[in-house]
Amino acid sequence: MGRFARAGAVMSALVLTASLALTGCGDDQKKPAFVPGGQSTDPVATGSATAPATSPTETSGPAQADAPPLAVSPADGSAGRPVSSEISAKLPDGATVSTVVLTAANGKTVQGRMRRDGSSWVPSAPLKYATRYTATVTATGTDGQTHEGTSTFTTMAKPKSMIGSGLYLFDDVTYGVAMPVVAEFSPGIPKKDRAAVQKRMFVQTDPPQPGAWHWVDNGTQAYYRAPEYWQPGTTISVRVALAGIPLSNGRYGNVDRSATAKIGRKFEMKVDNATKQMRVYENDALVKTMPVSLGKKSTPSSSGTLVVMEKKESTIFDTRDEPDPRNRYVTDIIKYAQRLTWGGEFIHAAPWSVGQQGRQNVSHGCVNVSTANARWLFGRTLVGDPVIVKGTERQLAPGNGWTAWDMSWSQFVAGSALPVPDGGAEPAF
Repeated sequence: MGRFARAGAVMSALVLTASLALTGCGDDQKKPAFVPGGQSTDPVATGSATAPATSPTETSGPAQADAPPLAVSPADGSAGRPVSSEISAKLPDGATVSTVVLTAANGKTVQGRMRRDGSSWVPSAPLKYATRYTATVTATGTDGQTHEGTSTFTTMAKPKSMIGSGLYLFDDVTYGVAMPVVAEFSPGIPKKDRAAVQKRMFVQTDPPQPGAWHWVDNGTQAYYRAPEYWQPGTTISVRVALAGIPLSNGRYGNVDRSATAKIGRKFEMKVDNATKQMRVYENDALVKTMPVSLGKKSTPSSSGTLVVMEKKESTIFDTRDEPDPRNRYVTDIIKYAQRLTWGGEFIHAAPWSVGQQGRQNVSHGCVNVSTANARWLFGRTLVGDPVIVKGTERQLAPGNGWTAWDMSWSQFVAGSALPVPDGGAEPAF
C-alpha cells in the first residue's frame, strides 16, 4: 500500500495501521493516510473574553461582597493541567455565567466562548504548555446578585507520547455534496475516550443543517455528515480541538486542526451493473449517459454509495504487493483517474476495454470508461461527489474509503459516541 497525496498539494502522509485486504485495480491498495489540515498557530489570542450569556442585571439587591465566591475549575493552585482545559464553575441554583476572563502569565487575554449548554467556557485555541493562567468567572443569580470566582492554575509540560491526527478538509476548497468531514487518528481512539474526543470536535454549517459524528469500529476515523447531502452553497467550518487532550492509553492529542470549506453544485454519478451504464446528474437533471465496464467476478466492483476521494490526471497502477499473484500487475500511464476506495477502485479511462464497455465486466474492480468520457467527467467532478454503484457481487466495506453515506441516517447516528443534539454538533470557533 502506498500514500494518499492530495491533488495540488504536497504533504507528508502518516499511514494508519488498520489493514484493508481488498482488491482493486488502482495504483495501490491504500490504507487511510493522514493529511494536515489547517491548525492553530497562536495558542493565546488576544481580544474579548466575554461569554455569550445573559448580561448582569443592575438591581438594588445584596452587595457583591456578601455573595459566596464561586468554585472555579481548574481548581486554584492546580498544576499539570491539560492544554485542552475548559473553564467552568459550580453555580448557585438558577445562576448563569455572565463573563469569563482567562489571562496568561504574560498578560495576554485568551479568547473563547461558552458551550451551547452553558456547561463550560472553551478557549478558541489550545493553551500553551507549562504556562500559568488566571481564570475569573462572574455569574448572575436569579435575584440579580453577582457571584465571582478566581483560579490560578498551570498547564502541563508538553507530553512525549502523542497520537497522530488528520483532517480531510482544507480552507477555501470547494467540495461535492457528499463530502463528509473526516477526522483521522493513529492509533485509533479507544472506545472509552471517544465521547471526550467527540466533545472537542466542533462543526458549523451555513445555512444551518443538522448533523452527527460516526466512529469507524477501530476508532481510526470519525465522519460528520447531515441526514441528506449538504445543500449546494453550504459553508462548513470545522475545528478538531485535539491538542493536549489526555487519552486512556497514556497518549495525548497532538494539535488542533481547523478548516473552512465550501460545498458546490449537486453532481451525482449512478452506475448500474445490470445495464453497464453510468448516468450523470447535475442538480438532479440527467446530463449524460455513458457505457462502463466494471470488475469481473474474481475482482468485483463495490456496490454502495462511494465518494470521489482524489483526482489524478495521470498515474500508474502498481499492484505488485498484492497477496494474490493473479492480481499483481503494473500498468502504463492511466489517464483521468478518480479514487473511490482505499482498496484501489477508481473511475478512469480504459481505452483497452472500450469494446467491452456497456457489455461485459473485465476490470480489476474499477469503473472503466472511454478516454473521452473519462476526460469529460474529470473536468466536471469535485472531490466529495457521490458515486452510487449497484448490482455487483460485493458490497462496499465500512471504512474502505469515505463510507459515511453508505448507511441509513439511523445507522449513522448509532455510531456517535454522544447523544446527537437536534441542531448538530457544537458550533466551530
